[in-house]
Amino acid sequence: MPGTRKLGRSSDHRKAMLRAMVTYLCENGKIETTVTRAKEVRAMAEKMITLGKRDDLHAKRQVFSFITKETVAKKVIDELGPKYADRSGGYTRIIRTGVRRGDAAEMAIIELV
Repeated sequence: MPGTRKLGRSSDHRKAMLRAMVTYLCENGKIETTVTRAKEVRAMAEKMITLGKRDDLHAKRQVFSFITKETVAKKVIDELGPKYADRSGGYTRIIRTGVRRGDAAEMAIIELV
């Protein structure tokens, strides 16, 4: 279930951070972050792509309400949804890259498959 990790932030800060990270992931295709954040972003990004696959007004409004950039939301609906139409999940991949130098946090790259 998405949203079970608190990530050391208040709920509104956490939601804003996840919205921004999902938007950036859908826009650029991959991001580098910590493993725990990547797991949370994966859950929300896969939910948005699944909504983009549906062709009804309610799903489109949900995508537009979560993704922070209108052009990226259109990309999710027009490009990513049809691209993954034959897949039933698993739109992202998490690759662990090692530890961060400053605080030894485990880093990962999350990317669209």
